[in-house]
Amino acid sequence: MNPDPVSRPEGRYGRPRLSPRARRRVAIGLGVLVAAGATAVAVFGYQQHATSDVTGSLAGYQLIDDETARVTISVTRADPSRPVHCIVRVRSIDGSETGRREVLVPPSNDTTVQVTTTLKSSRPPVMGDVYGCGTDVPAYLRPN
Repeated sequence: MNPDPVSRPEGRYGRPRLSPRARRRVAIGLGVLVAAGATAVAVFGYQQHATSDVTGSLAGYQLIDDETARVTISVTRADPSRPVHCIVRVRSIDGSETGRREVLVPPSNDTTVQVTTTLKSSRPPVMGDVYGCGTDVPAYLRPN
């Protein structure tokens, strides 16, 4: 005996449920909307955060003594006429940051330049590192 869902009283049994085919269509539609939304968020995030106007990489470092290191970084800019700043740091044997300095990279004619700075460390340094670079130069680094 197969009861007809249309003949059931709605007040007693509630609204009739969607057929399996209709439920599948709703699920597929919601899945497509979620995938499209996730794709839009990923594209927007990539455009905002993955493409950088300036990149810094470690060119080398020299350990001078138990509290000093000299770090050289290579800075590549899309627009070399703009000043940028980079954060350079030293690390101890356990990998923790033990010294940091912000460095102004002045405008130049070359898209890639090397900058060397000396850092003090609170513990014996074992390596130099570049944390990152950016185009938004803080006021205290800008020349007067």
